[in-house]
Amino acid sequence: MRRQRQHEAFDEAEEEEYFSKTQLKKDADDLKKLGLELLDLSTKNRAALPLDSELEEALLVAGKINRKKDGFRRQIQFIGKLLRQRDVGPIELALQKIKASHQENVNKFHEIEKLRDAIIKHGDEEITAFLASYPQADRQKLRHLVRVAKKEASGNKPPAASRELFKYLRSIIE
Repeated sequence: MRRQRQHEAFDEAEEEEYFSKTQLKKDADDLKKLGLELLDLSTKNRAALPLDSELEEALLVAGKINRKKDGFRRQIQFIGKLLRQRDVGPIELALQKIKASHQENVNKFHEIEKLRDAIIKHGDEEITAFLASYPQADRQKLRHLVRVAKKEASGNKPPAASRELFKYLRSIIE
């Protein structure tokens, strides 16, 4: 009877999920990295995350500590400990959404830059193609900004007209 109980206890122990010490350390490091990502967010973006008051307070304290000091390292470890005690799935999901929207904004910015460069390089044919997509744009203003941008580029002057053209394109597209 005693052997049967021992055997049953062994079977139950086998059914429990086993995590190696290395895996536990890796998970703890991942949560510390998540804590650093949360710390690097702006207060507006951090407010959009599902954080409880204790975690928010720990992040505020970490933000006040000089990153080169040992207290900062200990605070990040504390944040990692707090994260281990919570379900981080919703936090990671919200963080991914914030990153995705930021990446989307960066991509739009680059597309407008490419469009601006193409308009400056090819002139009227690119302006005509742009006007076909965005008829509310002013052809004269575009042509004027292109002429001035080309003149600035040939004279090695600062690209003020190029920047103005970018702002104008962005205002039309958005």
